[in-house]
Amino acid sequence: MEIPVFFHNLREYDSHLLLQGVEGHEVKCIPNNKERYMSVTIGKLKFLDSQQFMADSLANLAKYNEDSPISDEYDAERKGVYPYEYMDSWERFEEQQLPPQEAFYSTLNEAGISDDEYAYAQEVWEKRACRNLGDYHDVYLLSDVVLLADVFQSFRKMSMSYYGLDPANFYTAPGLSWSALLKKTDAQLDLLTDYEMYRFMEDGIRGGVCGPSHRYARANNPQVEGYDPEKPNTYISYLDANNLYGWAMSQHLPVRDFEWATPREPEYYMRIRPDSRKGFILEVDLEYPPELHPLYDDYPLAPEAIEIPFEQLSPLQKKLCPNYKPYRKLTLNLMPKKKYVVHYRNLQFYVRHGMRVTKVHRALKFRQEPWMQPYIDFNTQKRTAAKNDFEKNLFKLMNNSVFGKTMENIRKRVSIRIANTREEAERYVSQPGFVRYVDMLNFFVIHMKKANLFLNKPVYTGFTVLELSKLLMYEFYYDKLKPKYGDRCHLHYTDTDSLIMDRNPRHLRGLPRRSRRIRHLGLPPRPSPLLC
Repeated sequence: MEIPVFFHNLREYDSHLLLQGVEGHEVKCIPNNKERYMSVTIGKLKFLDSQQFMADSLANLAKYNEDSPISDEYDAERKGVYPYEYMDSWERFEEQQLPPQEAFYSTLNEAGISDDEYAYAQEVWEKRACRNLGDYHDVYLLSDVVLLADVFQSFRKMSMSYYGLDPANFYTAPGLSWSALLKKTDAQLDLLTDYEMYRFMEDGIRGGVCGPSHRYARANNPQVEGYDPEKPNTYISYLDANNLYGWAMSQHLPVRDFEWATPREPEYYMRIRPDSRKGFILEVDLEYPPELHPLYDDYPLAPEAIEIPFEQLSPLQKKLCPNYKPYRKLTLNLMPKKKYVVHYRNLQFYVRHGMRVTKVHRALKFRQEPWMQPYIDFNTQKRTAAKNDFEKNLFKLMNNSVFGKTMENIRKRVSIRIANTREEAERYVSQPGFVRYVDMLNFFVIHMKKANLFLNKPVYTGFTVLELSKLLMYEFYYDKLKPKYGDRCHLHYTDTDSLIMDRNPRHLRGLPRRSRRIRHLGLPPRPSPLLC
């Protein structure tokens, strides 16, 4: 039986300290990459990172947490401060007084500590009867340990209370949330056993759209520097879709009965309802009629991951990047699409807005249900009723992190071996799966190819959530904003769930209020607006 031991922010570089003292012990690790480890197991001790569950600083987590019996016992009120750069020799530990406030300055953060923080450090020194900086050092470390113990115990209690799962049995929040989702919904998801279906889904996975539509925009209003009263007042607005993936995960999603269907005429797929029991993922050829290019130039439909050749760069870009090498990038463009994998609801939207389907190559049929909605709604309701920030953050985490598990790319997993001696490292180097090694002075990190991959993730869920998320943003921009404001509405930049736009206060007066704003986006009314 392995005993979990939690460090906060272990996976960055703190784990390297552990590995420097493990000579003679068998070491196993689950890596993120060659230098970052999700877990390090030494003998019966399994070292894990609490920040993989609670992605915030320990200071903030302790501030949010209201249940702190261990900290109270050790009289640890909050996270202390430490003069890291000042402690540059063993002799510093013998100094018999707290160094001046300036000694707490961090060149890494380019900041010092506040008067309040320094006063707290003085209070700790007096209260804990520190004789020297060595004593203060020990008190500081002890405070961190008991604060983390309370924070993680509170997290465990809440998780076991609401989901019946102990985070100490998991490696990360996505893994915990995925198990909670399956437990809460009792969902039965088909495992894709047809490799071509799995590849088909993978080919269609495209992340969030990010990029500028115009190179330059300048606001002109009394609140900005350089205001010109002779010109019209304009503002640059930032619109953000709140809980975008939560909305997408509440829609009808594929669950089972996957089968290749005979491709039909495009009109057939246009008639399928969003809440139909059957759905389709299609591979199609698409064309953008030239007359639509000016209308959709700032936010083109159907983004695709392509390599942009040097010939398509502008003269200025060619001048700036003479040694340009193409690489695959998710791109908004108005070019024809060949064998484009798309969800049927997105295809319906693209066709309504003038894109033409010239050929349907393949059609994957499936049964769909809103199977994730009970879990998403449960967390949303609990977050609304939460009494403190610690609880709110838990329920937000459980909704946000579950999406990552649906998108997990098994192919990117790496196999890392830790060797304590050169002889042990040479044994790995001689194996056919060897890729590279890194000499870490006291040990060797060996990167090996994985011999086997078990493709057991519901990639169809991740694909659909990403597609529907894009659909919501397109619908809001082209079905709500553009019909109302026309050419007075200009998009400058987008990043997955946000739009940065020009706006004239006179033109955009009367944006829908809270509940109407939500209905404009096809969402049920909630206590907070979807767009803020």
